[in-house]
Amino acid sequence: MNFITAKKIGRNRLLRWILLMLGLVAIIALTGMNVFSLYDIRERVTESESERQLKKAEEITALVQSEIYQPFTKLLNIDNQAEASLQDDGKLPKTLEKIFIDLADNPYTSSIYYTPASVDPCDTGSAIYYFNQSDRKMETTEDYSNLVCDGVGLIRSATRIQINNFDLRWRSMIEFDAHRSMNIGLINLTENRVIGYFTFILNQEAIVEKLIAPLIYDYFGGVENEGTIVWLHDHRRDIVLATNNSSVDFSVDLVDNRVRFPRFFSDWILKVAFLNPPITSAYQDTFRKNIIVLGFAVLFLVGSLLFMFYTAQKERELSMRQAGFLANVTHELKTPLAVMQAAGENISDGRVTEPERLKKYGSHIYDESIRLRKMIEKLLDVAKYDAGQTLVNAKPQDLKELVDNYLEENKEFIENKGFDLEYTFEDETEFVIEADGDSIETILGNLVENAIKYSADTKKMEIKLFEDESQVKLSVRDYGVGIKKSELKN
Repeated sequence: MNFITAKKIGRNRLLRWILLMLGLVAIIALTGMNVFSLYDIRERVTESESERQLKKAEEITALVQSEIYQPFTKLLNIDNQAEASLQDDGKLPKTLEKIFIDLADNPYTSSIYYTPASVDPCDTGSAIYYFNQSDRKMETTEDYSNLVCDGVGLIRSATRIQINNFDLRWRSMIEFDAHRSMNIGLINLTENRVIGYFTFILNQEAIVEKLIAPLIYDYFGGVENEGTIVWLHDHRRDIVLATNNSSVDFSVDLVDNRVRFPRFFSDWILKVAFLNPPITSAYQDTFRKNIIVLGFAVLFLVGSLLFMFYTAQKERELSMRQAGFLANVTHELKTPLAVMQAAGENISDGRVTEPERLKKYGSHIYDESIRLRKMIEKLLDVAKYDAGQTLVNAKPQDLKELVDNYLEENKEFIENKGFDLEYTFEDETEFVIEADGDSIETILGNLVENAIKYSADTKKMEIKLFEDESQVKLSVRDYGVGIKKSELKN
């Protein structure tokens, strides 16, 4: 192999390494991009699902506000005649009477009170008005809940602020006392003063059981929402009033978002936890499958690249061995041909006439022709192997007969090389084996040639046929340099 060929092979090897590295970098880059894209999509889906569920919670608070607040909007602009009627033994004008009857029938209202502006319900013994639903009229009473005192205190402060700011557009205004009462201040817009205060005690249990709990279940019930947990939590008393999934205990650590009720129910908060929403869970399953498939694809591509590189290396090594083999064979072929040519020229030119020398030259030609034939047979075997043809044709063979035939043809050649040949065998043993005769002869020839080639001063060769533990064995022994144990193959 010349310098140019070696340089070309080295350049091709470098190119293969570069292409392999580029392929691996491309695979890693594409894999990273795909994984990043999948993670980004997952985050977007999760975020979108969370926003959708939060909007549903906000819709619940808006519906609750509308349901509670709407019946009282009729009191925002009542006529000034109500002042005289209310102060006349608690009689209600027809417009107010109809509104109060409807409010008294409202399941979310438990009782209705009216406090004139001149009365402070927080003073012990103060008399205020109570709406008697059965008689459909207002009655005075001194027996009322402390919630009236609290509610009137809130609405009184709120109406005073509005009157002082001279920013009045309505004849009344509404103020909630958390989730306990609805309070309305009646205002005389003409004289810019407060007439009195209505207090509607709210039925908390009915609001929770008949309004909020059904809404929570309607919006967050069902399999499609099983991963989203919603609690109606009273943070002041630290109790859960309603939930869409009672199997999950409330914990502050689980809460992801909080949704408050606008303007009222300040102690009540909808607290939302996203444990594992089905849409997110389904996407995560798809995400995991994509990652697994992508991983296998990457492994397959990397394995394919490595396999291609490995096979290319093996093919290159095989090609180099074949090139070396052909070079060696070509060189080896020249030697017997040169010997035969020289001997033939000497004989044909008449330079050798003595019988003894003629015999010697003929022996040289014979030996080299045998050597040449063996080389050609090796080349043919290599060609058959490359073509995928079967080289072994096994059949019953007499191993001793094969050895005898080989020695009959090659004994003179061995002795001419200066070797003392010792051939022994056991007479009583039958050496019949299942084998290919040509292969046995080739193997024996290789062993003999190696013994000739690698023997030093001691030119002795022993060929032995014997039986060992029901096995027929053939050994060829020489006294040459031998082979290192580290280089021996099993």
